[in-house]
Amino acid sequence: MSLGKVIRKYRKIRNLTQEEMAGRLGVTASAVNKWENENSYPDITLIVPIARLLEISLDTLLSFHEDLTREEINEIVREVDVKLKEESYDTAFQWAKKKLEQYPNCKPLILNIAVIFDAQRIVQDVSNKTDYDEYIGSLYIRALDSEDETIRIRAADLLVGFYMRKKQYQQAEKYLEYFSIQNPERKRKQAQIYAETGRIKEAYKAYEELLFSDYRRASMELHGMYMLALQDSDREKAHRFVEKQKELARCFEMGKYYEISSELDLLTIEKDADSIVICMEEMLSNIEHIGDFRKALLYEHTDFKEIREDFIAKIKENLLKCFRDKEKYGFLKNDERWQRLVEQE
Repeated sequence: MSLGKVIRKYRKIRNLTQEEMAGRLGVTASAVNKWENENSYPDITLIVPIARLLEISLDTLLSFHEDLTREEINEIVREVDVKLKEESYDTAFQWAKKKLEQYPNCKPLILNIAVIFDAQRIVQDVSNKTDYDEYIGSLYIRALDSEDETIRIRAADLLVGFYMRKKQYQQAEKYLEYFSIQNPERKRKQAQIYAETGRIKEAYKAYEELLFSDYRRASMELHGMYMLALQDSDREKAHRFVEKQKELARCFEMGKYYEISSELDLLTIEKDADSIVICMEEMLSNIEHIGDFRKALLYEHTDFKEIREDFIAKIKENLLKCFRDKEKYGFLKNDERWQRLVEQE
């Protein structure tokens, strides 16, 4: 809360008019009015008398330990927006700069102001855009010290973009360190930097690794939704999620095995004997191609581990063991195709 707002708030709590407060401090009512409207500030010699008169501490009066609320930050942002519409960019910029001098440690406000003026100088026809670079960049850097991880990551993200626009890629790369290794945005932005600096192979590889990771993540999420549909006894929705799994595998060029394996569970639940056996046969016939995605166009720059023959043999062995499970597939005991299938070595 600003000094003027604090004075107004506690003057009203004490049931004092501006004239009464002015009379007790030996100033004019106009001076008090200007303080409360933030058109001027009290003389430093009046700070202690004001605190005593309002029966508050100096910390409260000067808001040493009080940060801005979300509503107060939004109000300042709205004021900035109005000034940018009604006044010149530089006039609004200087006003915002003074406002930040009042709240030098309010990281959300610092970041919001930096974003607004960084974006507006691109949108508006500001002739001397680069004159504001140093200050705006310094605001982003100050926001990196926030205790709020969301603010830190957003500030780092904006700094990467800030320096990429300036084609200072080494500086941009430096701020990627603020992203965790698990954050896909780190690799995505690294890929952009690779591309901008002519490291095309590295850029492809980074994007491909992201794609492969996205497939696995999306596949697990669809499976989770499929399980929810079963829990909710919604077979129609379960079928749709299985179809989405197949489409996903097809889109990400994962190969036939991954396309067909996703439907076996639902076919088993529904005891669709013909479809189950066909699915089992296709899974077994495609097991040797389980690693074909490594040769796909989408991943041609990515180094995958070689899939050994003994690993494929082990998968086939485990599949057959699963297919022979009498508790799960006992209802197929009279199906000759199933019998032939599970008897193979």
